[in-house]
Parts: sequence; structure tokens; C-alpha cells
Amino acid sequence: MRQALRHLYGPIIDNNPVTLQILGICSALAVTTSLSTALVMCAALTAVLVSGNIMISAIRAHIPTTIRLIVQITIIASLVIVTDQIIQAFAFEMSERLSIFVGLIVTNCLVLGRAEAFAMHNPVVPSALDGLGNGLGYSLILVIVGSIRELFGAGTLLGFTILPTIYGGGWFVPLNLMMLAPSAFFILGLLIWTIRSIRPVQVEPADFEISIQPDRRAP
Repeated sequence: MRQALRHLYGPIIDNNPVTLQILGICSALAVTTSLSTALVMCAALTAVLVSGNIMISAIRAHIPTTIRLIVQITIIASLVIVTDQIIQAFAFEMSERLSIFVGLIVTNCLVLGRAEAFAMHNPVVPSALDGLGNGLGYSLILVIVGSIRELFGAGTLLGFTILPTIYGGGWFVPLNLMMLAPSAFFILGLLIWTIRSIRPVQVEPADFEISIQPDRRAP
């Protein structure tokens, strides 16, 4: 039981797919201009990740090794199409705001990576928990980034005014940089730095060491 739960809570902090594995960065940069778009993207990716892991794990013994990636991509692409259609049917305006990024979940290295590295080698229940855990870890980072960008870029959260802007007679001057993709890159960098400062175990060892030898030449 404890081992199963580790698949669920492990990827949230200890092995976060965004801050530790550096996966899913593109969507983190693109859809976090507001918290609402970040939440919908999180729900879509988590649904695809969990469903894909379950389906791939269930048929893993029947997938020939030579075509396993083709089968995985086909399953994931089918789930992405269904998810995109559901969003268009029930939240068309949000679908327009997300543009092509829901469809690009099929190319998200996090989804295919968990299918290949975990679902292909483990039973259905651990695979489902692994997908949910990685989805929650991904969602946590996108919610943090989306909240910061919307709050300081527009003074709102989920459309509700938190910091009254000067455009509405308030005092807060919105930071236009927060509406641009580079701001998400900087916020992610600061998050990674903060987490690895608190948890030094997540810092990768250096690829090489620089050794400075004293100069023994005579003056």
C-alpha cells in the first residue's frame, strides 16, 4: 500500500516532472497567462495521462516491442482528440483561448515518457497512480505559475479582481512582462532554484570538476 501511494505523492515534490525532470515546459510557458487556462490544461493533461497509462498498462503484454511507440502514440493521440472535443463542446471559449495547446498534449514528453518508462512495465493500478501523481505534480507547477502571472499581470485571479489596477481607478500598475512567455521561464527558474535550495538532494552532480593548481613557478 505504501509503495502504491509513493507512485501518487512522489511526483508532486520529490520527483516533480516539471521542476526535477524538466518535462512539459512548453505548455507551462504558453498557457499560464491566466489561472483558468492553466487549470483546464492541467485537467486535460492529467486525464490523458491517467487514461493513457491505464490503457497501455492493460495491454502491455500484447504490444510487440518493435511497434510499442506507435501503439502508445496512437492511444495517446486518440485520448487527446476526445479530450479536445469535450472541451470544445462544453467550454468553447476556453478552447479558443487554449488554441492548439490541448492538441499538442500528444507531443508532450511527460505523457509519452510515463507510458514508456512506467505503464509498459507495471500493472494497471500503479500505472494509474503514477499518471495521477505526475498529473498533480505538473498541475501544481502550472497553478503556481498561472497564479503569479495573472495576479501581477492583470491584478486578478480566475477573473476576480485582487489588486485594483490603475485602469479601473485602483493603485496597482500591471506588469506587462507577466503576459509574455519569458516571464513564465523566469518564474520556473526561480521555482527550481527555490526547491533545490530547500532540498539539495535534487541538485544534479556536476559533470566535471575544475581543479585550480597553484602556480609553483619561481617569481
